[in-house]
Amino acid sequence: MEAVPARARVYVACVVLGALVCLLSLPTVRASWWAMTLLAVLYAGGEWLARRRIAGAFHPVLLAGAFLLPPAAAALVALPGALLSPVERRPVGLRRIWRAAQLALAVWAAARVHGALGGRHAVVAPDFPYALVPAGAAVLAFCLVLTVLDGGILALAEHVPVRAVWRGLFLRSLAPLAVHGLAGLMMAVLWRSPYGPPASLLVLLPMCVSWWAFAQYHRERGAHQATIRALVQAVDIKDEYTRGHSERVGQASMMIARELGMDDERVEVLRFAGILHDVGKLGVPTRLLRKDGPLTPEERRVIELHPEYGHEMVRGISFLGEARAAVLHHHERLDGSGYPYGLMGSQIPESARVVAVADAFDAMTSTRSYRRGRPVAAALEELERCAGAQFDPRMVAALVRGVERCGWHPAVTADGVQSRRVHPPAPPVSSRTGAHR
Repeated sequence: MEAVPARARVYVACVVLGALVCLLSLPTVRASWWAMTLLAVLYAGGEWLARRRIAGAFHPVLLAGAFLLPPAAAALVALPGALLSPVERRPVGLRRIWRAAQLALAVWAAARVHGALGGRHAVVAPDFPYALVPAGAAVLAFCLVLTVLDGGILALAEHVPVRAVWRGLFLRSLAPLAVHGLAGLMMAVLWRSPYGPPASLLVLLPMCVSWWAFAQYHRERGAHQATIRALVQAVDIKDEYTRGHSERVGQASMMIARELGMDDERVEVLRFAGILHDVGKLGVPTRLLRKDGPLTPEERRVIELHPEYGHEMVRGISFLGEARAAVLHHHERLDGSGYPYGLMGSQIPESARVVAVADAFDAMTSTRSYRRGRPVAAALEELERCAGAQFDPRMVAALVRGVERCGWHPAVTADGVQSRRVHPPAPPVSSRTGAHR
């Protein structure tokens, strides 16, 4: 089971307690119980489909409940489905309880705002366009509660910097939730119409089609990620130097990106950049990668082609974005002495400057068959000394902050099959950092 920090568990307990308080005033009106049960079953069925990646989140059903029911009843609609929702990471039980409490609070807040603005009367009438006003306010409340709670758990459990955790989170969530809110309002109006609840289900049909198309996109992306994992494993098999190295460079790149305040999507791209930075070694003869002793100038020129090989391998994977530039340029240096193109300063893509620091850091701190790794503090001091000439000072400072806050656990990455291995000759700064390739 993955360890969850104590402060995160306390935070989850407080959110669960808040949700229970919201549920204390459950209505006793039979019609509310009937509608609540039907919506809860519908939402649970949607989560069952989502678990099998057939559909996406059934937020229109939750928002329809907020437009139709008293706050406590609307909050209860979310509980069965949330407790059945798909969870890919452990601890599964805690994550499901967290999701249920979070949704219950968000739906309760949406229903309270909607009722306070006279929204339920506007739905029954129906009164357009005024009905859009309380519905829009309810969607804003729903989105605000979700993002505030999500940001809190990211800061406490995932160690995302507080100054960056909520940056852009609300706006990214608002657009899809606004669409879901409009669908929920249409469901509520049809529910109260002479056609009754069956007619409201028709609103979900076009959304199910879009969910299916979105699921197809994610399957394609999953296939690309499986290809990436296969490429990295092939590199690890070919060159013992990189065994586990690529994954750790991906983690360090992600740490730097978060400290720089990048959004979640870009953080993920930087993680891929770190993972794939050495994939071009598949195009380098194995005898050169495993050679004992110094390389000849010609052999070094062959090895220095690996960034270009790697770029050719990944250029067709569109979702990688700027990660492709990092694969090509992660051996460039600020002073222009790097390769393959000798770029200087800001000419080097930002993603490449991130990966360069992450690569050197892991190279220095990892213990291999031919040498022991440096202490983390010594490696950080070396990076700071080389900042401005070889490395971007911003990236180095971000890594230092990230390590101070989250720590770093260097690993043994060689099997000890070779008792000795000599680094190829490198310019002075590179030999000091250990990032010779």
